[in-house]
Amino acid sequence: MAAAAAGARWPDGLLLSYYGDDFTGSTDVMEAFTAAGVPTVLFLRPPQPHWLQRFPGVRCVGLAGQSRGRSPEWMRRELPAALASLARLGAPLLQYKVCSTFDSSPEIGSIGQAIELGVPLMPGRWSPMLVGVPRLKRYQAFGNLFAAVDGVCHRLDRHPTMSRHPATPMREADLRLHLRAQTARRTELIDLVQLRAGADARVQALAGDDVPVTLIDVLDEETLAEAGRLVWELRGSGLFSASSSGLQYALAAHWRRIGLLPAEPSLPCAAPVEAIAAVSGSCSPVTAAQIRWAQDNGFHAERLRLAPLFDAAGREAEIGRALDAAAAALAQGRSALVYSALGPDDPAVTGFDATAREAGLSREDAMQQVGRGLAELMRRLLDRVPLRRVVVAGGDSSGEVASRLDIAALSVLAGLAPGAPLCRAWSEDPARDGLEIVLKGGQMGGAAFFGEVRAGRVDPAPAAAPPRPL
Repeated sequence: MAAAAAGARWPDGLLLSYYGDDFTGSTDVMEAFTAAGVPTVLFLRPPQPHWLQRFPGVRCVGLAGQSRGRSPEWMRRELPAALASLARLGAPLLQYKVCSTFDSSPEIGSIGQAIELGVPLMPGRWSPMLVGVPRLKRYQAFGNLFAAVDGVCHRLDRHPTMSRHPATPMREADLRLHLRAQTARRTELIDLVQLRAGADARVQALAGDDVPVTLIDVLDEETLAEAGRLVWELRGSGLFSASSSGLQYALAAHWRRIGLLPAEPSLPCAAPVEAIAAVSGSCSPVTAAQIRWAQDNGFHAERLRLAPLFDAAGREAEIGRALDAAAAALAQGRSALVYSALGPDDPAVTGFDATAREAGLSREDAMQQVGRGLAELMRRLLDRVPLRRVVVAGGDSSGEVASRLDIAALSVLAGLAPGAPLCRAWSEDPARDGLEIVLKGGQMGGAAFFGEVRAGRVDPAPAAAPPRPL
């Protein structure tokens, strides 16, 4: 580690605490900080003192949540206590972690609602928001968010997946406009030109008793590190920030630049295993390609049918059918994958609302039923077959599955694809303690992702330069 800049040091205790709006995003944050050299642990329920004592050197504590798929009413009911429990830990930064594709709407996963609940918990007079993450190929320029697919960068309202997301389609790439539909709080921007010129005075001018949300452009490593410096040096007595893992990458880049962290982030390599089990509730075309790769490369892939899953009489039989098929494959030494959809054009997705209505369910209730079905299947599979490593694909599904497995906390064990690390489960249940688990967002990983989890391959790709935008 390089010598720290004169006078540069971390304060004692925690540096940051965060609530993740889904489980996959929560592990993304944990990976970013752990790889950088900031010890981080993620709890699946509000951390109790006896659990915190098990991680004496931790500098960042997270709490995995499920608010991304929930209503503002749910958020007003559930988030205050969760955020307050994190604020009481005393870190100078309290984060509500959002997806780097800003999945949200006024009705589902409202980031604006989370901001209104979180801002009063910290004394700061501005609320920085960082969304761009170059390592994940997410870029913010002049307030507009871009994301790359196959080397081509799309403005988010023209993105082939996010513009047609089944729950929160992105209609507006300017995050100021997108956010104003969710909160009346003043929204400001520090664009990349202002950031490169030095934006300290602008932050001071924008700050006020109304605590404005202040978006900060991030396009490359230079703007990333400068954004991190701005947040850290102007944190005052404490800030609330609704940000993606870009906040972690930005802080780490700044701390690395002043010598508080190693020059090169890294994670251990994962060892191979003979077979894995995976469940997927993701509707992403990226995950669909990964499922097809798995089918073509020796995995047993089994579809979980939705109509019987929504019926009380058929639910048990459908879970049992898929469970038996997966267990039989694993008994033969083959990896098993159970999925509910193959991309956004799958009839299970395009007909989802109609299927839910026929069962007398709302969209939200039906989505939860899918997650709970996958969770119950994975729980029973682990009880039947001794497995070392499992995967869950899809943010909502990850929350349901991890919660059902009686896991108290997660820590990063090894790197895989960016944003989807291999984690170690901590549990009071000896059968679950030490389980290796990957919680993968729908957009994360390459086509061979499931094979890489089995083989333990690490993606060595560094942060990418912005691809050509469309």
